[in-house]
Amino acid sequence: MAAGYLDILRARHATRLLVGTLVGRLPSGTAHIAIVLFTRAEGGSYTLAGALAAVYGLSTAVGQPLLGRAVDLYGQPRVQLPASVLSALGMALLALAGFGSLPLAYAAVIVAGVCTPPLEGGLRALWPTVLGREDRVHRAYAMDAVAQEVMFTVGPLLVTVLVSLWSPAAALLVINVIGVLGALSVVVSEPSRTWRSAPREAHWLGALRSPGLLALLGSFFFVGLALGSITVAGVAYADDHGRESVYGWLMAALGLGALLGGVAYGAWQWAGAPERRLRVIVALLALGYLPLMLTPGVVAMTVLAALAGVFLAPAIACSFIVVDRHAPRGTVTEAFSWLVTTFGVGAAAGTALAGPAVELGGTAQGFAVAGAGGVVALLVLLATGRVLAVPGRTPVAVRVSENDRNGAVEPGFSSGHQA
Repeated sequence: MAAGYLDILRARHATRLLVGTLVGRLPSGTAHIAIVLFTRAEGGSYTLAGALAAVYGLSTAVGQPLLGRAVDLYGQPRVQLPASVLSALGMALLALAGFGSLPLAYAAVIVAGVCTPPLEGGLRALWPTVLGREDRVHRAYAMDAVAQEVMFTVGPLLVTVLVSLWSPAAALLVINVIGVLGALSVVVSEPSRTWRSAPREAHWLGALRSPGLLALLGSFFFVGLALGSITVAGVAYADDHGRESVYGWLMAALGLGALLGGVAYGAWQWAGAPERRLRVIVALLALGYLPLMLTPGVVAMTVLAALAGVFLAPAIACSFIVVDRHAPRGTVTEAFSWLVTTFGVGAAAGTALAGPAVELGGTAQGFAVAGAGGVVALLVLLATGRVLAVPGRTPVAVRVSENDRNGAVEPGFSSGHQA
């Protein structure tokens, strides 16, 4: 199992790109908790903290596909690094100006969100050129999904350490400086500098003109909704049991399950169309969410949370493959960015729905939102099976991709750089 991942990490540029992308995404992965802690430290209310965090999330959702399209048009360095710097400056403005002017605080958060660089989509666009063989790229997608779980676990811990050592304002500044350095590490690398998207057909819809991609995005909106609702229902469950630490255990178990599932998924050689495989994985994901409605004792609930997380990273990793197959020519970064946006908007919707569900029907109803989200995600994939069965781009037998100077791309594998 480990040998396959080591094979990827030994590939030239692979470790640098993976680590640089994760470090570059640290500000976006920790922004919500950093904003809340800073707002409370400055005397702001929970309502203000939540509003600022929500504005940041929505701004990021708007900016990701727009910047992703810009990357496809102009290349990675011209977009990723300036966006990273502008996003960091937005957060720096918030940290230094505070809440003397609320419009200025909101403007700073909007700039930080809209300018969040699409490093996720950029990395996935680079993998085919860096790794070549299709099986290695698919394993890299799984490793990417696992690395996300690690980042979302380590990132908040790093923020809390910085807050305890210095202050919430210092945490905002340090995290964003680190993020700029991560983005810089990526964009000065040879694969990022030489990567060019395939020529694209001019169309105002961009990647969204692909019916298969729209079907996938529709499904993953509800996967995000399920995950977002669990974060709220988990708080209610912890309140029911009188211990805040219970929430931490549930979230850690969910992340551990996703990590183990992603590692196992990436180690296996899969045959057959990824679209069919994705339906099976999402079905298992939905099946894992449904037992959470039982809300048993803490130990049993922690086990259920771990089981619920097992198929999350595999679903995300498999979705990356489907995105690459259905993204119209010349829109691969934009397409990946739309997946990030849709998942994030779904998570925000799940958070919004789970709150009233808990207040009206109790904790079990909050977890019922998660179960319903998983089921609807599966139904969308089943209803659009015919559309998903036809990839937007047909791979052609090529010897070398546009930017693969070593001729490493396997013949017949679509790297996102050719039709």
